[in-house]
Amino acid sequence: MKECSKSIQRRLTDSNFLNKYFSGYGIDIGGAPDPLALYTELFPKIIKVKTWDIEDGDAQYMEGVEDEVYNFVHSSHCLEHMIDPAVALKNWFRILKPSGYLIITVPDEDLYEQGEFPSTFNKDHKWTFTIFKRNSWSSKSINLIELLLKLDAQAEIVKLMLIDNTYRYSLPRFDQTITPIAECGIEIVIRKRTQEEVNTGKAVRNPQKLDREFKIQLNQYRDDIQTLKKNNSVVKPFCNDQDI
Repeated sequence: MKECSKSIQRRLTDSNFLNKYFSGYGIDIGGAPDPLALYTELFPKIIKVKTWDIEDGDAQYMEGVEDEVYNFVHSSHCLEHMIDPAVALKNWFRILKPSGYLIITVPDEDLYEQGEFPSTFNKDHKWTFTIFKRNSWSSKSINLIELLLKLDAQAEIVKLMLIDNTYRYSLPRFDQTITPIAECGIEIVIRKRTQEEVNTGKAVRNPQKLDREFKIQLNQYRDDIQTLKKNNSVVKPFCNDQDI
């Protein structure tokens, strides 16, 4: 089903997608069946999204795409089709600009394959994925934490989350992705650190110049704290258990 389309409503409620993740020029790897480009007007900071699919080349290598050219790289349910997901991930990260975001969704092996592999729901799946397990029922299981740690020092894991808010655990074994709402996946967001961040080991801040009203409001927060402390010098905070 349309897994990218299903994610749109959920992502529109997340200010990070609106303000940070989907910003500037992007590429949607494996997106032809359900392209992110259909929804660009809903994410105001997107300038343009290129859809990359099989006719453009092998998504594992992204040959012909130069290093660090995109502000964001998106891929919905493509990594499980790669012969070598580690190589694909490295190349997807390669074409991402510093401070940009790599946004990936993959099927979760317990929500999607549900204990059987090769997959009975999609014969082209070459791997199953889990966030992390000591042991998996799948002989082709990939722990995403271990996979992501293979990226270089520029990789900052921002989000690694099971997407099961529309999944119904009460149903018998069934491909819930064929329904209009169910997501059976894991969402990954990785930020590419700048070289300065790698060298210093800390995030680089770029504070904006504040106007007078902004400074007044922020300083008022600090002033209010001082006022509370001054007017409550007798009783320690959270120790007053007198009757109300």
